[in-house]
Amino acid sequence: MPLFTKSSTLLSLNSHHLDLSKSHLHLQKRISKSLFSTKPMPTSSSRNSAGAFTTIKETVSFEQTIKKSKFIAIAGPISDEPSALSFLSQVRDPRATHNCWAYKVGDQYRTNDDGEPSGTAGKPIYSAIASSGIDRVMVVVIRYFGGIELGTGGLVRAYGGVTAECLRNAPRCFVKSRIPIGVEVSYDLLGAVYHQLQSFGASDIKQDYDTGKDDTTMVTFKVDFDQIESLEDSIKNKCSREIVFYKH
Repeated sequence: MPLFTKSSTLLSLNSHHLDLSKSHLHLQKRISKSLFSTKPMPTSSSRNSAGAFTTIKETVSFEQTIKKSKFIAIAGPISDEPSALSFLSQVRDPRATHNCWAYKVGDQYRTNDDGEPSGTAGKPIYSAIASSGIDRVMVVVIRYFGGIELGTGGLVRAYGGVTAECLRNAPRCFVKSRIPIGVEVSYDLLGAVYHQLQSFGASDIKQDYDTGKDDTTMVTFKVDFDQIESLEDSIKNKCSREIVFYKH
């Protein structure tokens, strides 16, 4: 009989622990859903780091004839790989001899020689992009063969050169990354939190009351990457208690 009682107690404790674990898991799922509802960008090496970057405002082009071959470089702003492939489908010319390209989004990049000797087209296009200091951009260079072979060195200079000229005169803009953040607060602190969010120019502000805790809500928002630390300190000072922040 004592053995049965001990087992029943252990089962009760395990059940209580399981209920707590389920509650914690439920809260984490709600937080994750609120913060990260957008699909993350795929990258080839690492996720694009948060920060500021320079890109181009609009689609631009540059045309040059080299030994009877016509080269047309077309550059456009992109945000991720799908938008790069969409841009490629819009500007490529199926009648051309080659549609070579490269793009760069943070640490992610891809190149394509489209039938030219390996390393003579896509790579010099990418090198010109990297040297320009421009990010989140794609350049497609369309070539109409004119009958004269350029050789390996000639192709590298041609593709890299028209890309550099195309980007040189492109109108640029400076962009700050906005980072998704969440903060779990009690109802009585909402006024103070919202005041600070407005002061720091936060956007996409949303609330989720289904946190699994009484009198508590999850507030999610986006803010400039270089404002995160100051905003967190300001909210903590105004609320005068421990506040937990959740970041992507």
